[in-house]
Amino acid sequence: MPVILPVENIYPKLGNHCFVAPNATIVGDVTAGDDCSFWFNCVIRGDVNSIRMGNKVNVQDGAVIHCTFQKTKTVIGNNVSIGHNAIVHGCTIDDHVLIGMGAIVMDHAEIGQNSIIAAGAVVLENTKVEPGTIYAGVPARKIKDVSGELIHGEINRIADNYVKYADWFRNTTKDELAR
Repeated sequence: MPVILPVENIYPKLGNHCFVAPNATIVGDVTAGDDCSFWFNCVIRGDVNSIRMGNKVNVQDGAVIHCTFQKTKTVIGNNVSIGHNAIVHGCTIDDHVLIGMGAIVMDHAEIGQNSIIAAGAVVLENTKVEPGTIYAGVPARKIKDVSGELIHGEINRIADNYVKYADWFRNTTKDELAR
């Protein structure tokens, strides 16, 4: 069973058609829109500040979303993929963004729409990622602009695929799980 707990009487609120893996953890002041998915071993901790997510956000296996007490909230737009083992902490992520596997996005960073943060990148505090760019490296720097092909072929494709993957698990019956 997933761990979905209140913190100081504030319960997570999930939109329609969301999938929460059996070992995902979502606690406190977390609000997620429709068609979101929270995958195996991910942790979304709205214990020290709020976390707001739009529609069609997927938080992949082992990813962590958190904030800083009385300083930073985390705000995530629509159609956002947060890759396996990524850390998203006290930042703002606009619509149509891909955060790569193992990437770290720190406090007060702002990730513009239609952007990609490459796998393993570290976006330092207060960094402003321009819309429509790819950032990579440690610390992360702009390496190029995102083409329309990447927006549709990667950013949107991955977000759409995770809605489909969630349906696979939602449609699994208890009898099938017992086998």
